[in-house]
Amino acid sequence: MSEARARLLSTATGLFYADGIHAVGVDRVIAEAKVTRATLYRHFPSKDDLIVAYLTQADEAIRAQVEAARTQDGASADDIIRAVGRSIADDIRSDGFRGCAFLNAAAEYPDPAFPIHQAVLRHRQWFLATMTELFEGIGKIDAEPAARHFVMLRDGAMAAGCLTDPKPVCDTFLRGIDGLLTYRSRDESVSSH
Repeated sequence: MSEARARLLSTATGLFYADGIHAVGVDRVIAEAKVTRATLYRHFPSKDDLIVAYLTQADEAIRAQVEAARTQDGASADDIIRAVGRSIADDIRSDGFRGCAFLNAAAEYPDPAFPIHQAVLRHRQWFLATMTELFEGIGKIDAEPAARHFVMLRDGAMAAGCLTDPKPVCDTFLRGIDGLLTYRSRDESVSSH
């Protein structure tokens, strides 16, 4: 990635996340990144391309967090799910937290046919599939519903975490994950029949 492209993407990321995508025009990105209009359009043919790159970068960061949780030495499937939850909680507690970049983008671009909304859907489909796979790894008989529950807990925590004190939000989120991990494991359901 060229230095100018990296600077543009970094600047746009900060602005889009802090102020909202529609609220930030390309002139502001150009001014704050200290590049020319031609440089912006050489790297990103349209604002939509810049927005999709912003969301792609956010997706890659979350994938890296999940991969880091998966590669912990000696981590069980439960440990990995808890580590993913802790990384989400850490994000919610971070300075400048403004909610989920993907949910924010979907709210600004609600048309499912729009490239920005498609980028949001791709990320969410990957995240649900990944969580389903992780819940299958603990022997969950209802891995997909458990993963959907995890995603809903995450969405709620991300929304609430930017509206109020994040500590009780994160505590509730992490307790919810513990509940998902202990509720109806395969061994418990077989022995109860």
